[in-house]
Amino acid sequence: MRFAAIAVLLAAVLAGCGSSGPPQIAVGAARTYQLAGFSPARFAARTPTRVSFRIDQPSGAALTRYRTGSGPHTGVHLIIVRSDLGVIIHRHPKPTGAGEFSQVITFPTPGRYRVVVDAYPQLNGPLRNFQLFRWVVVPGRLKHTRLPPFRPVVTVDGYRFTLHGASQLRAVQANFITLRVTRPDRTPAVFTPWFGALAHAIFFQAGTLTYFHTHVCSARTSGCTSVLGGSRVTGAQTQPGVLRIGVLLPVGGTWRLFLQCKVDGHVLTAPFTLTVR
Repeated sequence: MRFAAIAVLLAAVLAGCGSSGPPQIAVGAARTYQLAGFSPARFAARTPTRVSFRIDQPSGAALTRYRTGSGPHTGVHLIIVRSDLGVIIHRHPKPTGAGEFSQVITFPTPGRYRVVVDAYPQLNGPLRNFQLFRWVVVPGRLKHTRLPPFRPVVTVDGYRFTLHGASQLRAVQANFITLRVTRPDRTPAVFTPWFGALAHAIFFQAGTLTYFHTHVCSARTSGCTSVLGGSRVTGAQTQPGVLRIGVLLPVGGTWRLFLQCKVDGHVLTAPFTLTVR
């Protein structure tokens, strides 16, 4: 996964021709991939709303070709997080032939939300992945709360998530944490692939909302390795109900991990507050 879209320089224009002084070079603005056609302009809490957008290439034409396959590194991940990291929404809309995306979203509360469009284009060259961002505001009053401290055990709808190894996390290094998931009857959870992965580990830094995303895939699924600089991590299920999750974060600080998986037909989101040194 790459953190920034590649920039393409349009031109360097010579100015001052015919003057007695040396020519001046005026550099045009760099053209990049852009999030375009984002609508609607207004949102309301607890109201299903169809969100539409496309990605424009540096040429100005819509991006229409995206990676496909059985793994999670395909298409577009649409991830929306509230600014206090109290809410996350995660969808994988499909593009039309014209490169348009459309997805019904329900914002559960008012607040300021960060929209992340995490794209995997089907292109020649080194660009394999990039992210585009946008802020949206859902009107209404909301009491923001501070992130809770790290707790190694989180229970969601009766399913118990127990995290090990969080104290060893270091920035810009390949780290791994272990997560044990049990059903309400305490038997090991059986994971069902959801959006191409057995589990999605979505990380946001508190305050800046810097983003990273890794996956745990089944043994025969390709396209599951996440990359930051020269470091790479690939998650795995090591035994029934136990996930080895790759963590690869660019800076230290306080991060919120949203671990998402599908068990017994339920999509579960387990949040953890992490300190990365």
